[in-house]
Amino acid sequence: MSIDQRNIGTIIGQPVHGSDGQRIGEVGQVYLDDETGRPEWATVRTGLFGTKESFVPVSQAEMTDDGLRVPYDKDLIKGAPRVDADQGHLSMEEETELYRHYGLEYSSGRRDRGTVGHDTSGPSTDDAMTRSEEHLEVGTQTREAGRARLRKYVVTEQQTVNVPVTREKVTLEREPITDANVGAAMDGPSISEEEHEVVLHEEKPVVQKEAVPVERVRLGKDTVTEQEKVTEEVRKERIEAEGVDERRGDLR
Repeated sequence: MSIDQRNIGTIIGQPVHGSDGQRIGEVGQVYLDDETGRPEWATVRTGLFGTKESFVPVSQAEMTDDGLRVPYDKDLIKGAPRVDADQGHLSMEEETELYRHYGLEYSSGRRDRGTVGHDTSGPSTDDAMTRSEEHLEVGTQTREAGRARLRKYVVTEQQTVNVPVTREKVTLEREPITDANVGAAMDGPSISEEEHEVVLHEEKPVVQKEAVPVERVRLGKDTVTEQEKVTEEVRKERIEAEGVDERRGDLR
C-alpha cells in the first residue's frame, strides 16, 4: 500500500525496513509537499534509543504488515545529509542535497516542505482551515495517603466500690430474778469477784483482681468520594479573516 494523506497518521512510529528487508529504525515524522499536500519525506529514527533522525523519500515506499518498506538500504539512509528534523520545513538547499544523495531529480521550482503535525488542510487539498483546541482528559491515580495502626497500652485509674461488711458489738442485757432463773443465779458463792469475756468479730473487705476480656477492636477501611477541582491551562486555535465584510459575509 502506497503512502498518501489518508494513512499518514498510521505510519508514524512504524518500523522501517530497507530494500534488503533489514530493520533500520522507526518513522518519526512525515513531511508534506506544500504544493500537492502529498507525503514526500519521512524521518527514520536510528541509533541508540532512536536519538538520530535521517530523511528518506516516501514516493516509492510501501506500507506492509511489518511496517514501512523503502527501496534503500540501511547504509544509504543512515548516511543521508544531516538535517534538523524539528525545524518543520526543508529549505531548498537541504532538499536539493537530499535528492542528490538518493539519486533523484529535483525541480528548482519546488517550495519548502512542511511537516505533519499542524494543519494538513490547505489550498492544495481543501478550501477550509482546521481549527483545533485542547481538551482536558482527567483521571485518577491511587497513591498512599497515610497509615493507621492499633497500639495497646496500660493505664492505671482509681475505682471505688461499696462493699457491705458486718461487725459484732457488745450490748448489755439485764433480766430480773424469777423462779425460772433463780437456780442459775444462786449457783456459786453468794459474794465473789468474777470476770466474763466475749470475743467480738467483724468483716473486712478483701480485694482480688481478675483480667477479663471486654471487647475486640480492629481497623477497617471505608471509601468516601469527594469532589476535587482540577485547574489546567488549555490552548485553543482562533481563526481571523482578513478582507471579509462581516455584514455581508463576503470578501471586500
